[in-house]
Amino acid sequence: MDYQPRVSDALLLNALRRSGAVQVLGPKWCGKTTSAEQVAASVRYFQDPDQRRTYQQLGQEKPSLLLRGDKPLLLDEWQDVPQVWDAVRYAVDRDPTPGQYLLTGSAVPSDQASSEISHSGTGRFARVRMRPMSLFESGDSNGSVSLASLFAGFSVDAESLFDNQTAAWALTRGGWPASVVDPGDASLERPRDYVDSLVESDISRVDGVEKNPNRVKLLLRALARNESTEATNTTLQKDVAGDQAGLAMNTVSQYLQALRRLFVLDEQDAWPLAVRAKVVQRTKPIRRFCDPSLSVALLRLTPDKLLADFNIFGLLFESMAVRDLRVYAEAAGCMVYHYRDARGLKTDAIVERGDGAWGAVEVKLGSGGHQAASDTLLRIKHSVRSQHGGAPSFLLALTNESFAYTDTDGINWVPLGCLGP
Repeated sequence: MDYQPRVSDALLLNALRRSGAVQVLGPKWCGKTTSAEQVAASVRYFQDPDQRRTYQQLGQEKPSLLLRGDKPLLLDEWQDVPQVWDAVRYAVDRDPTPGQYLLTGSAVPSDQASSEISHSGTGRFARVRMRPMSLFESGDSNGSVSLASLFAGFSVDAESLFDNQTAAWALTRGGWPASVVDPGDASLERPRDYVDSLVESDISRVDGVEKNPNRVKLLLRALARNESTEATNTTLQKDVAGDQAGLAMNTVSQYLQALRRLFVLDEQDAWPLAVRAKVVQRTKPIRRFCDPSLSVALLRLTPDKLLADFNIFGLLFESMAVRDLRVYAEAAGCMVYHYRDARGLKTDAIVERGDGAWGAVEVKLGSGGHQAASDTLLRIKHSVRSQHGGAPSFLLALTNESFAYTDTDGINWVPLGCLGP
């Protein structure tokens, strides 16, 4: 099959040019191995059932043998043979030539595996974060409006064909490469398969602690019901208790940590910079899955059900927009945060560049929210100032309408189907 280019491809190549080893991080099924295979000269698949026992034995006795092969050498699902981490680190210490090793993995190693790693890899490993496909990567966005152009202050002028029906389908399908390549009705079932695999095996394997599948699913459903909110652990615990007897607080915390280690949870942190006035900023993260299709699957939604309920459609559309912003931001050397303060002023996303320049983003699915989005962005402009970047470089309202334009207040109204890296 033809390779679907990814926004992170350039990040991966740049990392290989500057570092002896590159770690590619992200949830399973997001395309890490496929992307790494495009630049690897040789590969060891540590989950190969025919070789797994041999690899694990060599990991215990002489992990340096696992590093033989043409370079760049890809070590896929390296956390299954965690001793290879130190072997790579030592090899790069001895020979710092860039571009020798690629390590891909769908989980942070278990506590037991981590105990076999003696060095963090700081200074030896570059890291590249991958997420499920953005709408630009899946071909649903034409990418005519880039983050770079917004930071440069250009006015926008474009048109999108990505309507509400297409958005509902994309939300249900998700950004999983296998679903994008094979976009038939079966693609709508893949997120449900992902959830089943997560519940039945992945979440217990990641830390070696057996978990009750029914209770895991209850917590996942609570997270889905609280997608795009600042729900606390206590809120999630109460939500679970509404379904059954509930979970102890330490169990909720343990399960959430396992989901983070699997990169299934991709929470959106609060912006860490100060405001011009001395206003208390709220610092809780916004709960998000790595892909909103997991919420769709857990809530048993369909494209038709989304189109019939614009409240849940809007919350999940926001998560899809933030997912895409994060993909494009990584490529532009930016971070994506949210902003909330004690006055009630909040915005869906803050995109901050490495030099401190920043932009504020509101996401609105329907045209009825135009005035509210405009008011919020103008309040942000006049009352919030970062420690480094000063006033915002841009104000962005992400919609699902047809046309991109810049209004007289300087707000860029951009359909998600026009946004790109």
